[in-house]
Amino acid sequence: MYLHVGEDVMVRTDEIIAILDKGSVIDSAIFQEFLQKNEKKKMLNLSKGDFKSIVITDHQHYLSPLVLRYTRKTTKLREK
Repeated sequence: MYLHVGEDVMVRTDEIIAILDKGSVIDSAIFQEFLQKNEKKKMLNLSKGDFKSIVITDHQHYLSPLVLRYTRKTTKLREK
């Protein structure tokens, strides 16, 4: 199954590690540390304005315009 994360980008749901709400992580020291440790992975901004969520995969991080509640309703991600 695929999840549309913004623009013309589709991500396989089995590649998604986490989908995080911007408001819950943007000021988090732990999240900032995560970004520093993973800075080799590109952060792709798919929002034309402010992003609403962060989609993390093994290969890429996406700044998505989609609201996390909407994402949960449209697809069910299985825990690994």
